[in-house]
Amino acid sequence: MGKPGNVRLTGTIVIPADQLEDLVPLLEEHIVLTRKEPGCLHFDVTQDAETPELFHVSELFTCEDAFATHQKNGAARRWGPASANLSRDFHKETL
Repeated sequence: MGKPGNVRLTGTIVIPADQLEDLVPLLEEHIVLTRKEPGCLHFDVTQDAETPELFHVSELFTCEDAFATHQKNGAARRWGPASANLSRDFHKETL
């Protein structure tokens, strides 16, 4: 999935069990807003069925500029500071 020049990010985020109730609504808001961003082709974050603290991330943006703008937007949203200390394991690639 994707075309040359697209930026893809995949990986996981861990939200500790005691923070799920507070952070999942912020994550859901972040997902809705991200999907409306110019240059966003695909943005999914799904909770693991067996490990509720684990969330699988799959993103695709048209180009590096769109991805960079998304990063700035995410940091400025409520999700950004609330999730700053979460464990993330991401792989970013330019197609």
